[in-house]
Amino acid sequence: MIFQDPMTSLNPLFTIGNQLTETMLRHTALNKEQAWKRGVEMLRLVGINNPEQRMRQFPHEFSGGMRQRAMIAMTLSCEPKLLIADEPTTALDVTIQAQILTLIKELKSKIQSAIILITHDLGIVSDLCDEVIVMYGGKIMEHGSTDDIFYRTAHPYTSGLLRCLPRLDSDDKEPLIPIEGTPVDQLMLPAGCAFAPRCESCMKVCLTYQPPVCKRGENHLSACWLHAAEQEVNA
Repeated sequence: MIFQDPMTSLNPLFTIGNQLTETMLRHTALNKEQAWKRGVEMLRLVGINNPEQRMRQFPHEFSGGMRQRAMIAMTLSCEPKLLIADEPTTALDVTIQAQILTLIKELKSKIQSAIILITHDLGIVSDLCDEVIVMYGGKIMEHGSTDDIFYRTAHPYTSGLLRCLPRLDSDDKEPLIPIEGTPVDQLMLPAGCAFAPRCESCMKVCLTYQPPVCKRGENHLSACWLHAAEQEVNA
């Protein structure tokens, strides 16, 4: 797993090499010498120069982008089948964000691992992801391919998220359209759809009952009472 904040994810009291090799020594059959060589290889793979020297340095000697690269090297060192990236660019400036995203795209093809990317940035989603799950209040609102989510949007929440994004083809004086209301309280979830109190298309049934999951296309699903009503009419 790649954690959200690279500035706090590494132990400041141990060298990068110590933390890289610890993972391999605990989870693989490599000895110390083999783990050290593997650590150097992984730092080189993620684009860190002079990896032999960097292995002996402490986290405070690394920039934020280098720390995140070191974290990525650590997660890949045991050749995982699944990589979970939790907001991997949150604490980084825009230039470093672009570098880390490019690195993840390159690694995706090299390591042949599945990647679950957790993010609020729809720009990153459109650039990196093949399949998207949109969640609200701990519930899945919509699930489909990237094209389904961006070009065949089905759920009102997804539509609201997309309307919040600035567009290159829009008038610079055109205001963004926010989603009205406040996020749902996770400790006091409503009986019905979690998004209902903020939804422009909310009906009485939305406030009382959980919406059914409706098929909107091949491998495209949306949990909304609006689609259930449409399917009844078509039937």
